[in-house]
Amino acid sequence: MDRIPMTAGGLQQLEDELRLLKDVERPAVTQAIGIAREHGDLKENAEYHAARERQSFIEGRVLELEAIISHSEVIDPAKLSGDMVRFGATVLLVDEETEEEKTYQILGEHEADLKNGTISIGSPLARQIIGRSLGDSIEVKAPGGSKYYEIVKVDYK
Repeated sequence: MDRIPMTAGGLQQLEDELRLLKDVERPAVTQAIGIAREHGDLKENAEYHAARERQSFIEGRVLELEAIISHSEVIDPAKLSGDMVRFGATVLLVDEETEEEKTYQILGEHEADLKNGTISIGSPLARQIIGRSLGDSIEVKAPGGSKYYEIVKVDYK
């Protein structure tokens, strides 16, 4: 598996979720299974089946988080600088047709959240602007047609 780029904050969120699953959720579901077993016939025991399903989800997520964390590569955007767009950059784009401004920070896929202005390094927009520099024009192909943006600011916070 390749290295997974992320910020220290993104790694901390994943570690917190893993700790919650292991220290709180896993024991709670184990207890729920034990209580459901005491109710008798397991074939028709909905509580037991729901708890087992929840346990399966938790164990799968624990394995997934452990794999992601073990392959993570923490990158501190504050230590980067320059006019070229790279991981961690906060980029101000201007739509060349409407003059509408949009700001995005490029982060790892496990910490990206479009509602908060962060996009995944693997997103179509990020793939178009990675490696580009201040003042460059880019074309982003969207379902509604191509959009053209100019990179007007690159910042590393």
